[in-house]
Amino acid sequence: MIAAHSMKDKTVALFGLGGSGIATAQAIVAGGAKVIAWDDNPESVTRAQSAGIETADLRQVDWKQFSSFVLSPGVPLTHPRPHWAVDLARAAAVEIIGDIELFVRERKLAHKRSPFIAITGTNGKSTTTALIAHIIKSSGRDMQLGGNIGTAVMTLEPPTDERFYVVECSSYQIDLAPSLNPTAGILLNLTPDHLDRHGTMQHYAEIKERLVAGSEIAIVGVDDSFSAAIADRLERTGKSVIRISKRLALRDGYFANGEELLFARKGDETAVASLAGIGSLRGEHNAQNALAAFAACRAVGLSTEEINAGLKTFPGLAHRMEQVARLGRTLFVNDSKATNAEAAAPALSSFPRIYWIAGGLPKEGGIASLSGLFPRIAKAYLIGEAAPQFAATLGDAAPFEISGTIGAAVDHAARDAAKDGSSEPVVLLSPACASFDQFQNFEKRGDAFRSAVLALEGVLPIGGAAHNG
Repeated sequence: MIAAHSMKDKTVALFGLGGSGIATAQAIVAGGAKVIAWDDNPESVTRAQSAGIETADLRQVDWKQFSSFVLSPGVPLTHPRPHWAVDLARAAAVEIIGDIELFVRERKLAHKRSPFIAITGTNGKSTTTALIAHIIKSSGRDMQLGGNIGTAVMTLEPPTDERFYVVECSSYQIDLAPSLNPTAGILLNLTPDHLDRHGTMQHYAEIKERLVAGSEIAIVGVDDSFSAAIADRLERTGKSVIRISKRLALRDGYFANGEELLFARKGDETAVASLAGIGSLRGEHNAQNALAAFAACRAVGLSTEEINAGLKTFPGLAHRMEQVARLGRTLFVNDSKATNAEAAAPALSSFPRIYWIAGGLPKEGGIASLSGLFPRIAKAYLIGEAAPQFAATLGDAAPFEISGTIGAAVDHAARDAAKDGSSEPVVLLSPACASFDQFQNFEKRGDAFRSAVLALEGVLPIGGAAHNG
C-alpha cells in the first residue's frame, strides 16, 4: 500500500466504496488522516464498515471539516449532471480529487525521481499499458502496474527512486488529477467516447490533453485530428513532444512501415524494432501500441535491446486478440472484448482467412460498418440474439450459419477450418456485440470460448491459455 502522507492530520470526505474506493480510504487512514466515507449502495457502505472505515451520510455532515473530497472515477463529476456529493463539495469550496491525484502527491512528497509512465487514449490503452509493464519487468527493473487496468493505484508498493510506475488513466481519472505529472505521458488516440459523461468531444479531448500537458515528455499519436492538434499545441508551449503514427511516415518521431518500427529525426530514418512473428502484436492498431511503448521505455532509460527483448515475449492481454491455441495449421483467437463493430475491426483486419464467431446482444448499427472486411471471412458462426440480424447483414457477402452457442460455434468452426487449404486459417471470436444475452460479461464469454477450444482433441495451448482470465 501507498500511505497517503500528503493528507496527514486532515479530515477527508470520500464517496464511492467499490474495491478501489475502500483501498483508497485505507491508504488515506494509513497516511494519518481521518476519512468519512459514503456510497449510494448500502451494501458497499456495509463492506467499508467491515473493513474498519468510518462512514456517514455525506448529506448529513458539516463540510467545513473537510480539506479534500476524494471521488470515485465512476461517479459523475460534470455530466449528465454532477452527483449530489459533488454539488456539496463545490458549495463548501472543498477540492475534488481522485486516487491518481493522491498517488501523484505521494510521489512528489517521497521520491520525485521515481520513473512514472501514464497512458491514456480512447482505444488501445490497456494493451499499451500491459506491454510497457512487460518490457520494463522483463528488463529486470522494479515495476508497479496499476490504475484503470484493474489494480487500484494506492495498493501498489510505495515510491522509490528505482521503482517504475506504469499507470493506465481513464478520462474520469484524469479529470480528478489536477497535478498529474508523469515522466512520460502517452495519448494514443481520440475518437468519440463517454460523451454522456463529458458532454462534448471537445471537452473529452481537453481532459485527455491534461495528461500529456503535465508530463515531462509527451508522446502523442497523430493519426486523428484531435490528437494531432494537441501535439502541435503542446509543442508551441515548449513541451518536449514525441509524435507516433501507425500510418504516416513522420519526419520526426516514431512510425510504422508494415511490421517495421522506425524512428526519424529531421528526415533521417532508423529501424528500431520489428513486429514480424510476434503474434500478440499483429495488426496496425498493435503497431501503434508498440510505437508508444517503445517511445515511453526509451524516455525512461531502457535500451533498444531491452525493449526489443520485451516486445518479442509479450503474451498479450486476455480477451484482446488473445492467441489461445493451435490445432494443426488453425490458430484460435479470443477477442471477446470487441463489444461493438468498431472494436471488432482491428482483429478482422489482422487475418486474411477467418472463421468468424460473432453475435450476442447487438449494439446500434450492427456490423454494417464492417462490410469492407467481409471478403476475409471464410465463414461466420452466429450466436446469441444478434444472429438473425447479422445473418441479414452478411447476406451473400460471406457464408454463415446460426450456431446459437459458443460451444457449437467453436466445434463447427474448428471442423471447417481443418479443411481449409490456406497456410493459417483463424477461428476468431470477435463478437461485435455485448455479452449480456448469454454471459455476465465479456470475460466470461471469452472464458467459454477458451474452454471450448481447449476441449478440442489434439489442440495445443499457447502460453498461459490453459488458465482462465
